[in-house]
Amino acid sequence: MTITCVIRYEIDPFQRDGFKKHAENLISIIPQCGGHLIGYFLPYEGTNNVAWGLIAFDSLASYEAYRARLKSDSEAREDAAMVETTRMIIREERNFVELVDGTFNLPSKLAGKA
Repeated sequence: MTITCVIRYEIDPFQRDGFKKHAENLISIIPQCGGHLIGYFLPYEGTNNVAWGLIAFDSLASYEAYRARLKSDSEAREDAAMVETTRMIIREERNFVELVDGTFNLPSKLAGKA
């Protein structure tokens, strides 16, 4: 069973570029620590202070092992220090969800039609 950790971030809207840099740092950190990076998302339209991160794992045990690896990974520690110093993240919430088979990544049937 694959689970996805959905992280909702409340960010300082004046530090959007800093949060983008944080997400870019995670491109290498998450996979090397055992997570499957689905994506990070910045606010675009509407609310300007909510961002999202999605990371998949084989199980909650895999997630716990990932969290332990983060603590010993030098890149992860450096990134965490940057986030803490800048205080760009005001709050985070984590939820774990599972995919309903057949409902993910379905293309539009209008693709290519004018």
